[in-house]
Amino acid sequence: MAVKQRVKSLKSSGSQLADTFIQLEVLNNKSLIGSQFPNFATQVSQSGYKHLTPTEVEIFQINIGKLCNQTCAHCHVDAGPDRKTENMNRATLLRCLEIIASVPSIHTVDITGGAPEMNPNFRWFVEECRKLGKKVMNRCNLTIVVANEQYLTLPDFFAAHQVEVVSSLPYFNKSRTDSQRGDGVFEASIEALQLLNKVGYGKADTGLILNLVYNPSGAFLPAAQAVLEAEFKRQLKRKYDIEFNRLFAITNLPISRFLDYLMESNNYEDYMTKLVAAYNPSTLEGLMCRNTLSISWEGYIYDCDFNQMLDLKVASPSQHINHFDIEALQQRNIVLNQHCYGCTAGAGSSCGGEIA
Repeated sequence: MAVKQRVKSLKSSGSQLADTFIQLEVLNNKSLIGSQFPNFATQVSQSGYKHLTPTEVEIFQINIGKLCNQTCAHCHVDAGPDRKTENMNRATLLRCLEIIASVPSIHTVDITGGAPEMNPNFRWFVEECRKLGKKVMNRCNLTIVVANEQYLTLPDFFAAHQVEVVSSLPYFNKSRTDSQRGDGVFEASIEALQLLNKVGYGKADTGLILNLVYNPSGAFLPAAQAVLEAEFKRQLKRKYDIEFNRLFAITNLPISRFLDYLMESNNYEDYMTKLVAAYNPSTLEGLMCRNTLSISWEGYIYDCDFNQMLDLKVASPSQHINHFDIEALQQRNIVLNQHCYGCTAGAGSSCGGEIA
């Protein structure tokens, strides 16, 4: 099913917010606006942590490229069809495989994008990760499954390799989904979910895990994850006979396209005020940056995918996979900035939803 794109990436439109330096200037009250918010690192230190440090690395998250068949209004990656050159090559993926094999504590490879399936090495890489005995998670935008014939076999491929599928679905109706992700996205997503269900995803006793991701469509925090999950399950089953395992509620972080939306709609100050007011120190223990390493398409190492999109590399001599040193990385302090309020607001937010 065709999906009509409504916006260009910040990069192709020439927006000043395509520059990560400008985004950080905004977040730190040095450019474009005049609001001042409490320093996040200070908040952390007042919560009993001198520094935020990593635990054992369990998840190796790879942003395999920024190429995507969608151009979603909230995308923190600024992905889109125009990001053709920013795709991880096989040599970089081979180096990732060497690292995954050499670090025993890594049990999960989390593949994201863009639409990771559009990388020409995607299926090969999944197969190689599974040969190493690692769990593979794929962050799928759903519409790629029905974008054209070459992707229609993805559900069968996922099932054959027991890939855990994590899929974005902003809401269980057309208007709210399409307003965030583009015209036609809802219908294409429903079709893709039905195809995944057909091969066993989301069904009891199959072992094929299908989780959905909910992002708020505006400048507000998500409702309680359990409440949202129950309603999504009820509505999707009733209307479309769709089943899934879990729903992850993820807070939109004030970076990239969502930051652009906040500023254009004059919601930046109100949204940051909400995040700061909802700061919850009990989320610090379970933040994804503590047990995860995030790798860019070029092979640079970050504490999380959000730091990656702001080009805030790890505070370690080991900043690229060609110089990967697990001991040095374990000794680092996690890089913090004002966007981190998004992961610590309310019940917290990570790639796996609520954390407190």
